[in-house]
Amino acid sequence: MSSRLNPYLSFRDTAREAMEFYRDVFGGELTVSTFGEFGMPVEPAENDLVMHAQLETPTGFLLMGADTPSSMSVSTNGTVSLSGDDEADLRRWWDGLSDGATPGVPLEKAPWGDTFGMLTDRHGIGWMVNIAG
Repeated sequence: MSSRLNPYLSFRDTAREAMEFYRDVFGGELTVSTFGEFGMPVEPAENDLVMHAQLETPTGFLLMGADTPSSMSVSTNGTVSLSGDDEADLRRWWDGLSDGATPGVPLEKAPWGDTFGMLTDRHGIGWMVNIAG
């Protein structure tokens, strides 16, 4: 078994919608478990919220996420970075993430020679995309 580093995103009541959105953008298989399925001690209204979701994509990405129960503070998410030299895939993912997003830096030629852009998706997650020049 090898080790892997992957983002784990925190949401308040919107993890299922967000993870389904990322599945639509990146493809792959999404598994979702709720607090109620595992008998976790949450408010009864939170039983159907996502305790753990995991998206495994055809390109080998692993993205995880969960809802944060009302008894806890939602952690601040950092920025997820997508980078590489497969321009077609990276532009397709940028376009998918852009649906309903707040623009940051347009995806265009950067001073260092790569194509770079930043946005905050409709679920409040920051994304950076860098296409090697």
